[in-house]
Formats: sequence, structure tokens, C-alpha cells
Amino acid sequence: MSANPEKTKFGERKVTPEEKTGLVRGVFDSVADNYDLMNDLMSGGLHRIWKDRFVRLIRPKSNMKFIDVAGGTGDIAFRIRRKAPDAQITVYDLNQNMLDVGRDRAIDKGWIEGFSWECGNAEQLPHPDNTFDVYTIAFGLRNVTHIDNALKEAHRVLKPGGRFFCLEFSHVREPVLSKAYDFYSYNVIPKIGATVAKDRASYQYLVESIRTFPKQEDLKARMENAGLKNCSFSNLSAGIVAIHRGYKG
Repeated sequence: MSANPEKTKFGERKVTPEEKTGLVRGVFDSVADNYDLMNDLMSGGLHRIWKDRFVRLIRPKSNMKFIDVAGGTGDIAFRIRRKAPDAQITVYDLNQNMLDVGRDRAIDKGWIEGFSWECGNAEQLPHPDNTFDVYTIAFGLRNVTHIDNALKEAHRVLKPGGRFFCLEFSHVREPVLSKAYDFYSYNVIPKIGATVAKDRASYQYLVESIRTFPKQEDLKARMENAGLKNCSFSNLSAGIVAIHRGYKG
């Protein structure tokens, strides 16, 4: 064993890559049943507006093949389905509990055909090169152990001309608003997690993971390094979240 094993960030802690994968899986095992309710409470419902905007930018069509990575509970996949009823959508997530919640929601809606629910790591997608027209990942990239590997996998499985879309918490540019947002994140969100989900630690991690995620320009550069072309980003809510886009040449 190496005397200096590789380290990565789990929130603000330094851990090995293997530890991070297990810890992230544990977080979402814990929060799966309350995940959608907590999103509403933490964002004041804004996450619904952000996700609607995200899917409008994609302009889904029924002849497209989608993979929604970190898509467990189905929020993005279901929005795509409403816009493109005959599309083939693969929902892919590290956490089986999240997928179970999403599959149950789809069944409740009568949406059985057209979905594939797959459990696995975003760094190792079990699909051939040039498979999908659109790759989406919403509020999941920051939980990946090796972000650059996930971006390379996204590029690999996209068809030539295929499109990559990432919706993720990002970095507020305005200093006064940034301080207010930090105060809310660190002092309020973990308390909501403790009260509603009975799990303060998982929501403390989710707050910390936002702060350690690459800034907007940094993520754009890493997308380009992964082979994606014409990369760009748009800030929403003053940079609380950002949408990054790119294409496979």
C-alpha cells in the first residue's frame, strides 16, 4: 500500500476515493425517503423552477435517447418524459434506495415503459461509446469522487453532436449575498435536516460539498479538458446554481 494514499474531499474532510464513494452512498441511503421534501424546504421551492429551466434548455424530443446520471428520484427524467412522451430514458444512480423511490414514483404515474433504472458509478457507465443524444446530471456531479472521470465518461457515451447538461449548486458572485447564503447554508439547512429527516450529518455534508465544488469557470475548463466542445454556463439565482452545457464534436 502507498505510504501517501490519494485523498479527495467528502465535504470538508479529506478521505480516500474508496471512502468517499461509500460515504456518499451512505448519505443518500439515509436521505432517500425525505429527499424531495427536503429539496422543497431547503430551497423554498426554487429547485422546481431551476429544474424546469434546465429541461426547457434541453428541448427534449421523443426521438432522443437520454441518460440522467444521479437521477435517482426521477425529477429530471419525469420532466423530460412530459416534454417527450416516447423518449427512451435511462435513470442512473449510485444509490439503489434513490432509484427505488424514483421507480415507485414512475409506477404511481403509470409510467412503466420507456424508463430504465440502473445502479452504478458515474465514473464507469456500462454503456457503449456513442449511445446517447443527451446526458444530464442535476445536483449530482459534486458527489462524484473523480469529477474529471465522470466528465470523460459523459463525453464517451454521447453520440457525435450529443449534448451534455449539468445543473449544480455553484458560487454566488455578489459578496453580500454570498455571506447571507453561507450563513443560511451552514446554520439553517443542517437544522432542517435534523428536524425533518432526523439526519443533521448528511445535510451538513451536502452544504460542505457545495463549497468545495469547482467554480463556474473551473468546471467549464474541466468539461473542455474532457473533450466537450462549445462549453458555456448560465448562472441562476445570482449563481446559487449554474447550468453548464457542452457538445460532443
